[in-house]
Amino acid sequence: MSGPLPAIAGLFGRLSLLAVGGGNGILPAMQHASVTVHRWLTNRQFLDMFAISRAAPGPGSLIVLLIGQKAAGLPGAAVAGAAMYGPTSLAAHLAARLWRRAEGRAWRETAERALAPLAVGLTFAGGIAVGQSTLHGARAYALTAVAMLVLAVTEMNPLIVLAGTAVAAIAMGL
Repeated sequence: MSGPLPAIAGLFGRLSLLAVGGGNGILPAMQHASVTVHRWLTNRQFLDMFAISRAAPGPGSLIVLLIGQKAAGLPGAAVAGAAMYGPTSLAAHLAARLWRRAEGRAWRETAERALAPLAVGLTFAGGIAVGQSTLHGARAYALTAVAMLVLAVTEMNPLIVLAGTAVAAIAMGL
C-alpha cells in the first residue's frame, strides 16, 4: 500500500480495539489523528462528518468511512471500514464464545461491573471532545445544555431535537 492507506489502516485498526462501549469513546483520538496529526480534514469537516454519520442509518462509527474517503477516495473508505470493523468483529466473536462459557462465574460479573463505567466515561469523553471543537461562547453552551436536557427528560425523537436545535442556532446566529 502507498500514500495514506497504511496510515488509515493503522489508525482505524488500533482505534477499533479501543472502542469499548461504542464508537463515541474513540472520537477524541479519531479527531486528533485525522485533523491534527494527518491533516486529512479540518475541525469543521470532522464535525460535519460526525453529524452526517449520526443522522445516517447504521452505526455512528460510519464516520470512519467518510474520513477514509476524504483522505484517499474510495480505496481509503474501504480500508478504513475493513480496519475499523474487521478486528472488532473477530474479537467480538471470540469474546462471545468465551462469555458464553463463563456464564455463572464470579469473574464474569466482576468484568461486567468494571466495564460499564469505562464505557460511560469513554462516551462522555467523546462528547466533550466534539463539544470543545465546536462550541464557542455561552450561547452555544446554553443551547447544547437545553438540547441535552430535552433529550434526557423527554422521549422526544432525537431528530426533532436536532432539527429544533439547528433552527435555534441559525436564529441565534451561531
